[in-house]
Amino acid sequence: MNPRFFCAEPMRVGSTLQLPPEIAHHAVRVLRLRAGAPIVLFDGSGGEYRARLQTEGRDVTAIVEAHDPVERESPLGLVLVQALPAGDKLDWIVEKAVELGVSAIVPVVAERSVVRLSGERAEKRLAHVRGVARAACEQCGRNRIPVVEPIETLGSCLSRSRDWPGLRFVLSPGGAVPLTGPLSAPRDVALLVGPEGGWSDAELKAIRVAGWEALALGTRILRTETAGLAALAVMQARWGDFRQSAGEA
Repeated sequence: MNPRFFCAEPMRVGSTLQLPPEIAHHAVRVLRLRAGAPIVLFDGSGGEYRARLQTEGRDVTAIVEAHDPVERESPLGLVLVQALPAGDKLDWIVEKAVELGVSAIVPVVAERSVVRLSGERAEKRLAHVRGVARAACEQCGRNRIPVVEPIETLGSCLSRSRDWPGLRFVLSPGGAVPLTGPLSAPRDVALLVGPEGGWSDAELKAIRVAGWEALALGTRILRTETAGLAALAVMQARWGDFRQSAGEA
């Protein structure tokens, strides 16, 4: 696969595009691509552009040669609602969730969340995580960037989730619904994953009142950075594009 770069600049076939500094630096200084190297550009709205790198001194451009309307999105709409984990675990979760085909990620603050972000810190963290999502799309071949929503409270998320389509599951030890059970194939699924310390009793009650079903993932207790990703993979295998061959996708 040729190197892929997210580029928000307007693109059209036959044009010469001045590459933004961060893309130019990564292509020439990090990947050490030379003039004439084939690259792929995408703007997140769907499809991708085949282009060829051009360098002249510090000037780095790309000649846009063709547009390919290819899509690599799953037919299953997956929303991951992730309670804020400690450290940089959210980066890893977002990266892998994007690879697994989620359409949206909603970070929420739970009672037992170690990390508490607000104001400018929350905005900077959100911008960083959105960058992680874009980079993951560059790596895995997706041409549409999943939405990473602003950090919100669990209560706020539960209130608006009542209008969400499809199935809504919360991961909780002792969940009553087995993921491999006789569930009707949905078009949309939302998955709610708790923090390292798990959900409080009050939170679980509020989650159930809001209409979320407790999902079972076997007999072992999985870490927050493992549980959601494991469930997403099973959902893709049951209802999404993991069932398709490369030629059918």
